[in-house]
Amino acid sequence: MPRAEGRDGPSLAAVVCDVSVRLSEAGIPSPHHDAVALIARVLGLEPGEVRTAAARGDDVPQGHDDAALEALVSRRVAREPLQHLTGVAPFRSLEIAVGPGVFVPRPETEVVAGAAIEAARERVAAGVVRVADLCSGTGAIGLAMAHEIPEAQVVLVEVDDDAMPWLRRNVETLGAARVEVVHGDVAGALAGREGRFDVVVSNPPYVPTDGRPVEPEASHDPARALYGLGEDGLEVPRAVIDAAARLLKEGGALVIEHSDLQGEAMREELRGSGAWEDVHTGRDLAGRERFALARRARIVTDSACDRSGN
Repeated sequence: MPRAEGRDGPSLAAVVCDVSVRLSEAGIPSPHHDAVALIARVLGLEPGEVRTAAARGDDVPQGHDDAALEALVSRRVAREPLQHLTGVAPFRSLEIAVGPGVFVPRPETEVVAGAAIEAARERVAAGVVRVADLCSGTGAIGLAMAHEIPEAQVVLVEVDDDAMPWLRRNVETLGAARVEVVHGDVAGALAGREGRFDVVVSNPPYVPTDGRPVEPEASHDPARALYGLGEDGLEVPRAVIDAAARLLKEGGALVIEHSDLQGEAMREELRGSGAWEDVHTGRDLAGRERFALARRARIVTDSACDRSGN
């Protein structure tokens, strides 16, 4: 750590500046934010406490670990995700535990969660709101819904063995009585619960097979959480749509994330199946098409048909 002139030890502001410069030179898009987060991790402080102390002109606390900070900064320079280094990813009002083996939730997915929360709140008047979060990963979306909607009963469905420890850890830490974890694929994990859910939400893998994520940090995400299979990357999203059609009540809402290039394809998929109405696309904070929304259309059964032909 650098030493400020006239001081026995380094000033915290100088350390923040030094780390920020190194991260900026490495192409990190948010160097000051990441520098503060890494320093806070080493010092056992909250990022806000680091910012306040630096602005006040404080020295770095005695006993700080230069080697530990250097190790974290070097890993971030190599584009290891900040969330892997701090062990958490902020998501709406929650801190989600993350690490190798599970997809790190992105800020744009908070908008998807917000749309699902709005859809669920529309059903609160009827009592308990049942939510299925498919391809749940860390559980971020479903846990946010459970925290923000007291009437919600949430089922988190995840198939990946490597993601499951993170999902269970987050449920144990943040969820509990109203949150259920189901280990299985979207096609069969909730068999026997058809027509019972008010909202189905999902951030499934959707990167095309020959596509490559833009962010260098995405190389640390598990491939199973990124690639949606097929040339268009929509095989897994189609499976989610099919599962949602079975699981939702009439009028129930589907909210499903996709890339900013897949909006039209997702609308066509939903409209072409005959199972959905009120199909439209939601945008993220940058104005990009980011998720599809639809309502489960009226479910016609044999008992609803006039067998006499009249």
